[in-house]
Amino acid sequence: MLERFHVPEDVAVRVKQQNVRSTIEGIFTKMGMSDTDAVQATDVLIWADLRGIESHGISNMMRRYVEWFQNGEINPNPKWEIIREAAAVCTIDSDKGHGLVVGPEAMNVAIERAEKYGIGSVSVTNGSHFGAAGYHAALALEHNMIGLAMTTGGVTVAPTNGAEKLVGLNPLAIAVPTMNEPPFIFDASMSSVAGNKIALAKRLGVDALPGWVAESDGTPIMEEKPVPDDYIILPLGGTREVGSHKGYSLAVMIEILSSVLSAGGAGANRRGGLASHHFLAYKIDAFTDVDQFKKDMDEYMVSLTNSKPAPGHDSVTYAGLPEYEEEIERLEKGIPYHPEVIEWLTDISAELQVPFSVK
Repeated sequence: MLERFHVPEDVAVRVKQQNVRSTIEGIFTKMGMSDTDAVQATDVLIWADLRGIESHGISNMMRRYVEWFQNGEINPNPKWEIIREAAAVCTIDSDKGHGLVVGPEAMNVAIERAEKYGIGSVSVTNGSHFGAAGYHAALALEHNMIGLAMTTGGVTVAPTNGAEKLVGLNPLAIAVPTMNEPPFIFDASMSSVAGNKIALAKRLGVDALPGWVAESDGTPIMEEKPVPDDYIILPLGGTREVGSHKGYSLAVMIEILSSVLSAGGAGANRRGGLASHHFLAYKIDAFTDVDQFKKDMDEYMVSLTNSKPAPGHDSVTYAGLPEYEEEIERLEKGIPYHPEVIEWLTDISAELQVPFSVK
């Protein structure tokens, strides 16, 4: 998480995770979810908040989820089912279920099949937003597996050299187990910046960096400035000269594996405007010795963190390490929320008669 997206410490309200956890569970149950599903959905959001992924935590997502429940976009009690399968693979109809609940269920199906076949692959159609992709991928770690999770995000990205919103944000995550080092967990959208980070930037009053967004006519904004009211998000890389064709094509790949493969359509032509997901699990001992794999991963991660930093930088890190360190701090000190988020939580808790306390 870029530092500009963290809530400034001088205004942050620190809340212990157990306090906000019980409140969010209560809100989900008021939306009609079962107690079990409410616990699961909350766990995804708290995981993101503890790891500093505010764009996919309570701050940005909870009010959207409440709105989507209230207007019928999310089914609080879905009857998801496998509608097509063959050995290690299957397709699930989510029945408009919350992705924070059906996502982990689908990932666990992939893990079960990987346990039997060495690899498991699951596509999900007719779904909804599934939160931080890294959460789902990381479910594979305790099974000595590599996990991948991807989903179709909002169609708010222009193709390289384009001036129309035709491409999804489409995040991809991979989680890889280690022996002693923090696991490698990469989670990013294939856009130049996650759509939720734009909303977060607006809330915090911070500028967009060069190459994040384009003007409404498709002209890339290549200087740091406030996000315009009417904008198009650029693909990962920003412009063709610095590799936007790679982010653009990866986003299309994710669209194919998640939505087209599960008969959900694609891009602006997604059926029903619903989300689709794709999950993969690789059983390491089907490929190689688990302990040797983890030792090799440790050696690789250490070689990265011990490497010489470039001028102006104190150290080299890898995906998952900063989040691991952030989680340790936030478990001790509490999760920092913006006062505006605390105000919203206070108001919605009072409206729904759900207890909420920052202490």
